Amino acid sequence: MTVKEAATAHTVAHGRAAQRLELKRKEFDLAVQLGHVRTVPGVEGGRRRVAEEEIARLRAAPDFPTGLRERVRTVGTASAAELASITGDRFTKLARTGHISPVSFYLNRYRAVVWLYVAGEVWEFAERHPELLTGRLPAPVRARLAEGEDVRARNWRSRRLGVLLRQAEDPWTAAAAIASLLAPVTVAEVVGDPHERAYLDRLRPDPPYARPESLAARDITDRLQLADDPDEILWHRMSLSLALDEARVLRPAPRPDGSGDRPPVPKLRPGRRGGLLTRLRLGRRRKEALAGRSASRAAPDRW
Repeated sequence: MTVKEAATAHTVAHGRAAQRLELKRKEFDLAVQLGHVRTVPGVEGGRRRVAEEEIARLRAAPDFPTGLRERVRTVGTASAAELASITGDRFTKLARTGHISPVSFYLNRYRAVVWLYVAGEVWEFAERHPELLTGRLPAPVRARLAEGEDVRARNWRSRRLGVLLRQAEDPWTAAAAIASLLAPVTVAEVVGDPHERAYLDRLRPDPPYARPESLAARDITDRLQLADDPDEILWHRMSLSLALDEARVLRPAPRPDGSGDRPPVPKLRPGRRGGLLTRLRLGRRRKEALAGRSASRAAPDRW
């Protein structure tokens, strides 16, 4: 048995795992994103896989498969508002101001973005914050709405980046995940070395959705992936610079002459990966404190 065969002998691809767990493919992808299904790295940089023991663990749950399906059930604005016993307009206002974050989206036939929320998170939010469900919204929330604030896309990007960072095997992969949220011109400003930029592009994570055939729809979905608020862009620039500092210590980016090539290095130890993420979290909180922003105004930290 080859090394590759041995590495994949006790794991299955995502499609097969979804079948074994009796989930639709979108449900399975969301289960992975939310951490309900744990994955392991693929061979030689291939797509991540699911261990047989993980499938056995999930199938052994007393509420399988109903419980797993319920944990990944998503709802649109109307159904979310019904769960929270409020109007759709009020729910939209709470989502726009960051009180609850979308987990995914799709474009309807009019190419309008339809945000989706985890049903369980909506219910928990309603249980924890009954004061926001009735009466006038707090004055700070009304003021932010009057200014046109809408952090739904930003919060979705934050959740997606958290998933990518948790799955990152080394600082280069983490840096590529952060760079994927920035426009190429911004990445070039932070990463001056063209070989490093090319390496980050090679490690760039796949989009979380199938790219639409329509060019207009593709433009919308592509723009949703990129940070668009100056504060958000600044945060990701700082995070990318931090991740690059750690990546360069680990190994240089490959170069055409082979000067950057080195034997594979051990995967990032949990402690080091945690150290990088901890610094990113602390830096974010410190930046928010200096800016004088309340925790409720900031995008939820789901890392």
